[in-house]
Amino acid sequence: MIIKSAEFTVSNTKISKLPPCVLPEYAFIGRSNVGKSSLINMLTGVKGLAKTSQKPGKTQLINHFLINKDWYLVDLPGYGYARSSKSNRLEWAKFIKNYLEKRESLQCVFVLVDSRLEPQKIDIEFCCYLGERGIPFILIFTKADKNGVTKAQKNMALFRKELLKYFEEIPQMLLTSAETKFGKDQVLMFIEEVNQTFEVPEIAKTEE
Repeated sequence: MIIKSAEFTVSNTKISKLPPCVLPEYAFIGRSNVGKSSLINMLTGVKGLAKTSQKPGKTQLINHFLINKDWYLVDLPGYGYARSSKSNRLEWAKFIKNYLEKRESLQCVFVLVDSRLEPQKIDIEFCCYLGERGIPFILIFTKADKNGVTKAQKNMALFRKELLKYFEEIPQMLLTSAETKFGKDQVLMFIEEVNQTFEVPEIAKTEE
């Protein structure tokens, strides 16, 4: 897939105010500081499309980006950021869960995991949450350039082993680097393949 256009559409916390469910969409989420914004910018080829920051918890809204006028890339707030108030964290969790569980046009969640780290409890728990609710997801391991591919693959194997305690079948795993663009083609190829099978949800047809 070649990205010809990528444009910001809307930021919101309310599902009712998001774009109509007539195009497939793919959500990106992970622990704070996992490199989500950098990965999104690398995939789209648009520097600064998603705002990067050294401060965790930068993304606090559901951000929709229209890609090739054909599908949506959705930037979700990171989980596990502790510096906001408890009430804010609960509110964020509520609208993220509402989106993940109720968004009819959501095709897949890309769960971003830092390839430099051994399995983290919070990542495993989030994968289990998605699995329990039947929400399709794959794992995107980031920052492959930081400690080398061999070390990254070792941590991926440990993550797979940990997931096998909870899953009969492990979701697809892809290794990426925003710096070197490693894994870009595989991620976009996955999206392109899913796009070909997308059907507009019935709820969207009735809203038109």
